[in-house]
Amino acid sequence: MSSDRGTGRGVLEEELTDLRAAPDVPWLTIVWNDPVNLMNYVARVFREYFGYPQHEADRLMLLVHHEGKAVVASGPREEMEHHVHSMHGYGLWATVARFDA
Repeated sequence: MSSDRGTGRGVLEEELTDLRAAPDVPWLTIVWNDPVNLMNYVARVFREYFGYPQHEADRLMLLVHHEGKAVVASGPREEMEHHVHSMHGYGLWATVARFDA
């Protein structure tokens, strides 16, 4: 492990400290397009699970369909991981990503 000359702290240690200092940095739940699920099913999942109104659920579903993915939620990492797990339970392909502005 390399270290900073002035502090004696390793680069990896600094990165881990930065992550611990800001654990609730915005994270994203991303739903990806797949060849299995019908568009109306995906929109229904967005309405039922996230509580989106019909027009927003349809807009997100169309992003998934046409763009290949859509960000369906953002927030603390643990919450986004829970959403991803739930999306997998519905048979949707979803991942967590860190928000980088």
